[in-house]
This record gives sequence, C-alpha cells and structure tokens, in this order.
Amino acid sequence: MKWRKFTIQTTCEAVDLVSSMLDDLGIEGIEIEDNVPLTEQETKGMFIDILPELPPDDGTARVSYYLEMDADAEGILAQVREGLEELRMFVDVGSGEISRSETEDLDWMNNWKQFFKPFTIDHILIKPTWEEIPEEHKDKLLVEIDPGTAFGTGSHETTQLCIRQLQKYLKPGDRVLDVGTGSGILGITAIKLGAGSAFGTDLDENAVEAAKENVAVNHIPAEQFPIITGNIIDDEAVQREAGLSCYDIVVANILAPVIILLSGEVARHMKKGAVMITSGIINTKEAEVKKAFEENPDFEIVEIARQNDWVSVTVRRV
Repeated sequence: MKWRKFTIQTTCEAVDLVSSMLDDLGIEGIEIEDNVPLTEQETKGMFIDILPELPPDDGTARVSYYLEMDADAEGILAQVREGLEELRMFVDVGSGEISRSETEDLDWMNNWKQFFKPFTIDHILIKPTWEEIPEEHKDKLLVEIDPGTAFGTGSHETTQLCIRQLQKYLKPGDRVLDVGTGSGILGITAIKLGAGSAFGTDLDENAVEAAKENVAVNHIPAEQFPIITGNIIDDEAVQREAGLSCYDIVVANILAPVIILLSGEVARHMKKGAVMITSGIINTKEAEVKKAFEENPDFEIVEIARQNDWVSVTVRRV
C-alpha cells in the first residue's frame, strides 16, 4: 500500500503546536525530525553507547504526516496551511513550506529476515527458526533463534565474543546469570554447551517474551532457564529472585555504561571464583570498563578479547 507523505518545514519552537494542530485535524502518525542533541537524562534510559552525529542545531524542524492514497489530500492540505497561518500569531512557525512525496507501506517487522541466514561460530550452528539446517552443518551444535523485536541474532561481533568466552570458561553443570538476555541466545547457548541452568533478566517485556519462545524452540524446559522482566542493578525484587552467591558464570552483552553500573551489583550474585563475561563495549569505551573493574576489589580482570571495533572484558570474582 502506498501513502502520501507531507513534510512541513517549521521550527523546534513550534513543533508542539504544529503537532497539536495536526492532531485536531484528525491526522495520526506524526513524525518529527530535528537536530536537537539528546540530553544526558534522555540517553540514560535508552542504553545508547554511540549517538549519531547530527548537523548543528539551527532551530529548524520537520513535521511529517501521512495520508492514504484515497484521502482528500488537497482538502486536508488546505486546512493544514490555514492552521499554520493561525499559529503564526502565537509562535514562529518558520517557512511553513510543505513538500510532498509517496512512500510504500513496507513490512518493516519482517523484511530484515531475508538477511538473517544460518552461520557458525566454531562448532556451533546458529540459525533462524524459519531456515533449514544446511547439510554441511548437521553435525554442529544447533541453536535456533527468532529474535523478534529483541537484540541478538548471534551475528553481531559482541555476541560472538561472548559465545567464544562461554566456550572457554563454562564448565558442565555451571549455573549462569544472563543479564540483558535479549533474544536469550547466550543463556540458550550456555545450556547447549553444558550449563546446568540459566537465569535471564531484561528490561524489555517484548525481549523476555521472545527469549521464552526461543527457549521452547530449543527444547529447553522453562524451569531450566527462567527469564524475568526487570533491572537487576536497582530492583530489589529482581535481585532477590535471581539469588545471591549462586552463579558460576555471569554473561552481560549490554553496553559499556550499563556494564559499569552492573559491576557494582553483580558480585554478590556470584560464587567466589565465578567468571563474568561482558561485551557490547565499543573500543573507545574499553578503558572506562577496565577502570571500573580494576577499582572494584571484588574482581580481577582475566582476559580482554577483541573483534573489529568491539571488546569483551572477562573478570573473575575474588
């Protein structure tokens, strides 16, 4: 299905009033673009490691709205122009110029699947649930993943780094804590490699549901890998449910600022001598993560691994 897209050139100052005017006209699906940098408070809840580079903020903004092809585009356009002129009495709406284009109603939720193909990490085959097992890989350890809206197909360097460290440090029967489990790929792989059990946490309810479905797809009993929604860093209920001094392995493929915060909490969930495998660390943040662990008397760094621009820091609970 095609849509007509109308983009209003306006100002950041006028964005709220322009959006409200469009809403009053019954227009839904408004899109706002500007070059205003995100504040520290805004990025804190988004777990963003690298912000996109934006042009200088010149105070301009673009507000777009979409109409179905059979809608009265000209009639609505006339009302929008009239509304913009009325707003000029109260705020600087900028040029108010309106451009138009057409866009396809693409299946964004599923189109990415054409790029997710089976691949191997050493002797492990990771494949999407909708693909067949390649004949040449039928002897490999199989992990099936449908990430849904969660992060974690296994193809990203950070996930590969974690899986290789799991192969190195995991012992049969180990109990694993998977923080920020995403699609559940690391906890699932750990169990496939011989872990006795895993426990997963994630902030995103959708990720938790995707992970639980992946646990079932891989024929792992739900009680062997329970997954809950919540933040183990500061949620006492999650901390209690996870348990104290009981994990042999912790894996956290998140982002550097979150790993630094996690380092102050996770030690009390680990046994003495337990290993924590971290990744999601861009190389420009490596020093910060190392410093956090070096200054924490609960940990000693045992290994730093790298793949392209990404870093894995593995530490031991002392």
